[in-house]
Amino acid sequence: MTQGTRPMPVGAGRRDGVLVSGRSGRARGDILLAAVAAAFTLLQLLLVRPAMGLGWDEIVYVSQVADDAPAAFFSAPRARGVPLLVWPVASWSSSTILLRVYLAVLSGLALYLVLRVWRGLFPARVLAGAGVFFATLWVTLFYGPQAMPNLWVAFGALLCVGCFLRARADRFDRWALWGVLAGALLMAWMRPTDAVWVTLPLLVLAAVARHWRLGAALVTGLAAGGIQWVIEAYVSYGGLRERLNEASRIQGDLGWNLAVDDQLRSLVGRALCRPCDVPTPGPAVYAWWLVLPLLAAYALVIAVRAGRTARTVVPLACAATVAFPYLFLIGYAAPRFLLPAYALLALPVADALLHLATRPNGRPRPVVAAVVALASAGHLVMQYIVLDRTVDRTTAARVDWARSAAELNRLGVRAPCLLTGDEAIPVAYYTGCASGAISGNNANTTTAEILRTTRTIPVGALSFPGHQAPRYAQDWELHRLHGLEVRIAPAPGAGGAG
Repeated sequence: MTQGTRPMPVGAGRRDGVLVSGRSGRARGDILLAAVAAAFTLLQLLLVRPAMGLGWDEIVYVSQVADDAPAAFFSAPRARGVPLLVWPVASWSSSTILLRVYLAVLSGLALYLVLRVWRGLFPARVLAGAGVFFATLWVTLFYGPQAMPNLWVAFGALLCVGCFLRARADRFDRWALWGVLAGALLMAWMRPTDAVWVTLPLLVLAAVARHWRLGAALVTGLAAGGIQWVIEAYVSYGGLRERLNEASRIQGDLGWNLAVDDQLRSLVGRALCRPCDVPTPGPAVYAWWLVLPLLAAYALVIAVRAGRTARTVVPLACAATVAFPYLFLIGYAAPRFLLPAYALLALPVADALLHLATRPNGRPRPVVAAVVALASAGHLVMQYIVLDRTVDRTTAARVDWARSAAELNRLGVRAPCLLTGDEAIPVAYYTGCASGAISGNNANTTTAEILRTTRTIPVGALSFPGHQAPRYAQDWELHRLHGLEVRIAPAPGAGGAG
């Protein structure tokens, strides 16, 4: 067993002396982590507005288990982890506020638990600093109370990698083995492909070092979490290869695509930057993003010198592999894609900042500490500004969907009903209708089927102003909504629909 993998290494430097502590020290560390997690939950509830309506992707996930609207089309890249996550609330309540509060509390609890896994690998101050850094990113706060998979992949990654390092250091730590399995399972439930990218360095390390039990725990977790996705591939897509190909097509045909600049531009608060043709934001918005790899490299130097390389290099390697497809293989950007990478980077980055700001005896370096504090304060202010603008913009868009739905109900389009065209999935959910598309990434019906449906229930074709309506709907009655136009088929039995 090498020194770099022991939880409490001997001779690793005075700074790691804080790892050897009594019960009171561990209790104080737990209280510190609990405070960070509680603040994370509170900030979500204060800044992201629990009343903010469901977004497009959330609607797809929530509608799978809700009973107030038909299930939206579930495309190839998606997995069933989020519907399972929201089922305890969404299966019996349509309250968005209740769902937001549930997810905010659950994500705060998850942050506490996954940081706690790393006790003994990093000092409590580093763990708390990592929690603060990750939890105060605008993208983390924004998606904390949302029914989306990426943050939960991040939590699974922290759990899996932390337990992997603990199990590697102590082969008698059975709980760590179960943690490896649980973390891999959680990631695979949420996003199977991300789970593979995160665990790739772990699988390689387990094979090279012949840690067969660790490898078995990883493979078992990935298989248990991904089996439903694989079965669904054969049931609905003709096979695993076909589903992967379809998922690649929907995501713009995965291949060499330099998306680093797209991700940088999306940091201004663009939830989906596709195509990412917005201007590059000012340096104040993305400076932290460029500093991250520098701090990660410094953390690695510190770890090598202190003889505790594994606990730093392993999360860095996993962060690099999970970020790779979103930086180099996809032709667009969404900030949430990099949440697992940010979570894994948070620990080495916090360690580097602590090392910069304090002497080996734990006393602060006044000048450096002041610079770090000022830079951190500026970073937090900018994260808040981006978050506030993103929440305002997102809330307004979802209010428009709700208003359009209310107008459609007034026009007689009520459940059971069908909506097609632009924004059909979200507007249909708010209206209580099913949604359909004859082309594009969400194609699930045909023109003939839509025309047959007009004979039995209300049908509307949505389009943006100035866009040409579908040929089959051009003679339908036109109405203007909030940012949309709708053509409503003649009422069933009135004739003229076909």
